[in-house]
Amino acid sequence: MSISHTLLGLLESGPRHGYDLKRSFDVYFGQDRPLHYGQVYATMSRLLKHGLVEVEGIEPGGGPERKRYAITDAGVTDVESWLARPEKPEPYLQSTLYTKVVLALLTGRDAGGLLDTQRAEHLRLMRELTRRKRDGDLADQLICDHALFHLEADLRWLELATARLDRLAVEVAR
Repeated sequence: MSISHTLLGLLESGPRHGYDLKRSFDVYFGQDRPLHYGQVYATMSRLLKHGLVEVEGIEPGGGPERKRYAITDAGVTDVESWLARPEKPEPYLQSTLYTKVVLALLTGRDAGGLLDTQRAEHLRLMRELTRRKRDGDLADQLICDHALFHLEADLRWLELATARLDRLAVEVAR
């Protein structure tokens, strides 16, 4: 996820302080991985340096002064370009899981057990996401569906790898 573009997009609705940006980010996108304040301020500093935001005002606070950031025309254009650009599909051609299976075979370890353990972990996470989806709002449901579809694809691969494990062991041993 592009934190810079996400913060810029949040600023399009109006100027905000770093604290407000963090709070909005966490509500919409950070349920599983909240944004750290340091990330917000470091990102805003970079955006300021590149002319994508400007400081609209500075207010005294209980601690340091609070800057209110506003998006510039260049920032709006940047967000617009980012939103229009499709994301590159990630084919996972160098999967860590595949690497572990091959290394297990190369070192005489139980690759089948590794696949079974991974399958159990995938199923555990799928149950958790299904509960979250059932209890969540529409945003949660969509996020969980996205993750569940990826996990289902991983499970299909785990089944296929298990079915081909003997053949892979022969090829790896050559």
